[in-house]
Amino acid sequence: MNDYGIVLAVFGAVLAALLAGIGSAKGVGLVGEAVAGVVTEDPSKFSKLLILQLLPGTQGLYGLLTAVLAMSQLGVLSGTPATLTLVQGFQYFIACMPIAFVGYFSAIMQAKTAVAAVGIVAKRPDQSGKAISLPAMVETYAILALLISILAINALK
Repeated sequence: MNDYGIVLAVFGAVLAALLAGIGSAKGVGLVGEAVAGVVTEDPSKFSKLLILQLLPGTQGLYGLLTAVLAMSQLGVLSGTPATLTLVQGFQYFIACMPIAFVGYFSAIMQAKTAVAAVGIVAKRPDQSGKAISLPAMVETYAILALLISILAINALK
């Protein structure tokens, strides 16, 4: 039996979770370093800064959601994987790529923006709402990539 189609499809799902997760881990770590520096000087700013640290973590969740959706649709989670042609497997692989790549890069870029926002909160805690809106704008592109991946996967039913 030729299993290349399902292997390629699952590989796409794994990359969605893996790349978006790596980007989020790196992003949350970068912001955490900046937050730690501010909190050592002023612990009262912790709750405002924690929100900024959490923002780059969402891309990892989007990648995981995409992977679970794809593997569920493929029957992998139920233990009865679908039989796919190589072309069908490639279609699933491609459907998972928007959130894999945009998730990775947007998490890192969102982290860089959040680090800059940490500086705003450090000097002007009353401006935390404005500071949060800056990295939140980067989130838009991760959400769009998630939407494209979900729509593409659902179109392959």
